[in-house]
Amino acid sequence: MAGRFAPRATRTTVRGGGPGVPAAGIPRQAAAPARVRRWTPEGPLDLGLVLGPLRRGPADPTFRATADGSVWRATRTPAGPGTLRVRARGGEVLGEAWGPGAEWLLDGLPELLGAADDPDAFVPRHRVVALARHRRPGLRLTRTGLVLESLIPSVLEQKVTADEAYRAWRLLVRRFGEPAPGPAGSGERPMSVMPAPRTWALIPSWEWHRAGVDDKRASTVLRAVRVAARLEQSVGMPAAEARARLEVVPGVGPWTSAEVVQRSHGAADAVTVGDLHLPRIVGFALAGDRDADDSVMLRLLEPYAGQRHRAARLILLSGVAPARRVPKMPRVDIGLL
Repeated sequence: MAGRFAPRATRTTVRGGGPGVPAAGIPRQAAAPARVRRWTPEGPLDLGLVLGPLRRGPADPTFRATADGSVWRATRTPAGPGTLRVRARGGEVLGEAWGPGAEWLLDGLPELLGAADDPDAFVPRHRVVALARHRRPGLRLTRTGLVLESLIPSVLEQKVTADEAYRAWRLLVRRFGEPAPGPAGSGERPMSVMPAPRTWALIPSWEWHRAGVDDKRASTVLRAVRVAARLEQSVGMPAAEARARLEVVPGVGPWTSAEVVQRSHGAADAVTVGDLHLPRIVGFALAGDRDADDSVMLRLLEPYAGQRHRAARLILLSGVAPARRVPKMPRVDIGLL
């Protein structure tokens, strides 16, 4: 999620920063991509900052950054699985896509890269926020137009360490997903498209256990995929209404719904409450309060009403955070029980 220093990736830091250290390259493929699109953004654009929140850990099989500056994304679209490669060349962005979902991915490329976002609507009220914004003019809020792909990993991240959640997502997608279309689906580290809703529903209980996912989170995912079509329809709703629909699913609360609409809708005001680290980081950065809770965080973010999520991301990107005073949350791998 990046700053003046490069801390170890956590759920909080990933949410505010970029895709991290470039991974191994994608094998070349002789066949031409299904579709190609060129798009010129208005103003500066940082691909890592915009697309970084879509990565679920350094070994996410659905997301990869390569040494040539490209960002690869394998996903399940309404038209089927697809792979998208995005790279910036000067002031132009080149998108290449493979698979049945290629056309859908390229049609949504501008919104994915923040075309629907309005960063000029944001007015910094604190020096730390103003400096973070000045140093990262290419920050835009992505809008994927997809709900389930953000909902399932967000559910897996509930009440566990980031490492546990990333491991569960990685194992389940690799085992039950399908190879990414195009060159990304082959080679030493092939990418994968997450499973279809019906496949999620058919995962045996012992496979959830092996992935370290407890019954509560697994049951929440199963309830969500049973109404996947209704949840995906919420993309056409305002973010507040979409969150209300998501929270009808037992096990999906304000923390999870905010994490989803931040990505699916590009919701600039969907600040995450209930997070273990965010209130203390915001409180420390804006008021020197290292023990701030959600209520204090929301009060401090009141001047950014309508843009509170963007303000929180800029605070995370500033690198200003309190020193750790307590041990890390213990990791409990239920797959070993």
